[in-house]
Amino acid sequence: MTRHHAALGAALVGLVLLGACGTVERAGTPLPREVAAPRSASGGEALDPELTTAVVPGLGAVLSDGEGLTLYRFDGDTARPPASTCEGPCTESWVPAAADAEAVRAQGVAPELVSTIVRADGARQITVGGWPVYRFAGDTAPGQAGGQGADGTWFAAAPDGKKAVAPASGLALTTASVGDLGTVLTDAGGMTLYRFDEDSPDPSRSTCEGGCAEQWPPLLVEPGGFEVQGVDRALVGTTTRADGELQVTAAGWPLYRFAGDRLCGEAKGHGVGGTWFAAAPDGGRAGG
Repeated sequence: MTRHHAALGAALVGLVLLGACGTVERAGTPLPREVAAPRSASGGEALDPELTTAVVPGLGAVLSDGEGLTLYRFDGDTARPPASTCEGPCTESWVPAAADAEAVRAQGVAPELVSTIVRADGARQITVGGWPVYRFAGDTAPGQAGGQGADGTWFAAAPDGKKAVAPASGLALTTASVGDLGTVLTDAGGMTLYRFDEDSPDPSRSTCEGGCAEQWPPLLVEPGGFEVQGVDRALVGTTTRADGELQVTAAGWPLYRFAGDRLCGEAKGHGVGGTWFAAAPDGGRAGG
């Protein structure tokens, strides 16, 4: 196997995880809600995910492990067939992302992209889009990406297994796969967006103000336009809130984050009060 060793003394990128995929800045009192999530084999409480997503400033959405640390892919590996060439001393700097079993516990990543390989030492390593993924030993906290571009062969992995790239300038609305809900609308940081049944789509009007808006922060944009990805632009618009701010809409429905969501791939607000639902790309309720 090819040995590839990156210097641990490489300078870390002092990046802080954006509130969008880390701690929610405008958190209110979380409301109780059962959320579809991987469960233990005994059917007990849900286990922490082994694979999820996060946002690194300048790179956008990236894969991360259960501790929120950025995951990387290596150009010296192969995706077809999936195979790792990082062995021996290489793994001191680039730690293979381990899986407990063939079925990986994942949040916010399309399940069909996630698999595993068995390494030469018998350990099971996670793959995404066929690419084995690794942690960089120099990263010590969520939001860091000190291994990005190392030796021109190591790159932070995007949620689809490709190399992470900076999001489009002014991106406000995109999509992601969230558990049993399927594809949902998310903000630029990958956080699930919601719609409220007590709002009005025609004409577009938000009824969530004051304390409600602390629990359900509206998705706001500046005047002058914004970018969308993976969404029919004809369905996307804005509505002017009571305070004059512009809120993004999908099929007329105003969109919100939920203060109880802490990680990309969570949808703890889905079904709250029988009126709040994760928003599908067409503005409808996600999950059918």
